[in-house]
Amino acid sequence: MSKRILLDIEYDGSGYCGWQRQLNGPTVQQEIEKALYQLTKEKIGIIGASRTDAGVHALGQRAHFDMKSSIPANKLPFALNACLPRDIRVIKGQEVSPVFHARFDARGKEYGYHIFNRRQASALYRQYRAHAPLPLDTQRMQKAADYLVGQHDFAAFEAAGGTANTTIRDIAGVSVTRWQEEITLTVYGTAFLYNMVRIIAGTLIYVGQGRLPEDVFRRAIATGDRLVLGPTAPAQGLCLNHIDYEGVQ
Repeated sequence: MSKRILLDIEYDGSGYCGWQRQLNGPTVQQEIEKALYQLTKEKIGIIGASRTDAGVHALGQRAHFDMKSSIPANKLPFALNACLPRDIRVIKGQEVSPVFHARFDARGKEYGYHIFNRRQASALYRQYRAHAPLPLDTQRMQKAADYLVGQHDFAAFEAAGGTANTTIRDIAGVSVTRWQEEITLTVYGTAFLYNMVRIIAGTLIYVGQGRLPEDVFRRAIATGDRLVLGPTAPAQGLCLNHIDYEGVQ
């Protein structure tokens, strides 16, 4: 008899073509499915809560799958990590209801976008921070970000190729903080459109440089015009921090 397992997963997305299985290169999903087969000899497909893009990282990706193996769920992280590359780690495994769905049952997601704000780029952080060489005004950025909070039609914030049935999203909170040369944008909401957080980040960089007004998000929401906003920020600055479920830790 099969059981449904939920994994908490951390990964460095630098060397992958994103989360989702595809033909044109390695993905995080493929690596975990290969490790599961090596461990259980079962052909197991896993379903992730968020389809992160190429170069995007995760501290708290979550994914479910069904397996017949007798390996206890809490032992799976140790067993899988022995089979996985070092840039992917399973942090936690737990058995969940057979009707649980990692993607559709998610109640909230938090993303962090990290900006290295110094004239010269960083040698150490180049794969984990977007470089912004010009000074950024975080107070202006926060004032702009406040317009995002609430339920809005975020049609202007979806990149070409998005497949969402609706562009209405609910953003519960946005913060812009600075520590020395690093600026962190943290966004929490029920769900996000394709490249939505990276479009927000790219726009806020322009706001921080004074190249766009503080009410740019209000204008974009009102008009639905993508051209009102700034560029899509680079993938390497984005990290999926965590995903929340009702009744599941």
